[in-house]
Amino acid sequence: MIDQVTPDSVTLLAECLHDVEPKKDIHLLLRSLGGDPEAAIRLIRMCQDATDKDFVVLVPEQAKSAATIMCLGANKIVMGPTSDLGPVDPQIYAGARGFVSAKDLIAAVKSVLKDVDEHPNTMQIHAAMLAGIDSTMVQFAQSAIDRTGDIVRQAIASNDKLGKGEVDKLCQNIQGPLIEAPKMHNAVVGYREAKEVGLPVSRLKSSDEQWKLIQGLWARYFAIGPANALCAYEGNKASQVQVQQ
Repeated sequence: MIDQVTPDSVTLLAECLHDVEPKKDIHLLLRSLGGDPEAAIRLIRMCQDATDKDFVVLVPEQAKSAATIMCLGANKIVMGPTSDLGPVDPQIYAGARGFVSAKDLIAAVKSVLKDVDEHPNTMQIHAAMLAGIDSTMVQFAQSAIDRTGDIVRQAIASNDKLGKGEVDKLCQNIQGPLIEAPKMHNAVVGYREAKEVGLPVSRLKSSDEQWKLIQGLWARYFAIGPANALCAYEGNKASQVQVQQ
């Protein structure tokens, strides 16, 4: 799966999962800058439901935001030297701006209100800069932030191999480092940081044959088109690959 996480991802990935064998692990190569956290929960549940074994996420490059949420619901996360998870920082869809960090949007509005209060003559400039952002969008962003803890719990609890105590502990471990502390939406969370909060990660070195295979597969997709323009969902039989213009 190489794409933004959106409601459409549910249908596209479901097609790939249609013919999987329940007695085998599911390995999902995931590259995404994030997207809709609610859709991420549905994707996790689909993957967990499709196998009686383990749901394993392979991260060759970036699996940020909502894609990190998908990783929280995995039984195993395979990472290497180029792997990058991120803060569990909800994004919202802001029209022409695409997906934006809810934290960043609220911080920007607060900064503008403070600046206008101190320097009223800047109102027109700020109004132009924040065109399209209204109070409803700001409230939606705040609601998304308030729901982050519930989203994290739903993601982790989707792994039914974890007991309630294990779910509680992992949620507590994640709260600070991945939700509250990060100052930037694009903050890097590598193997070491993921391991420290208790995520089920395994690290492969660049010399490892399995990592070479993962990187080789990712490189083939990367060669099709720029990573940020590529949309790919592929399974044993289903294939949807597009390069967006």
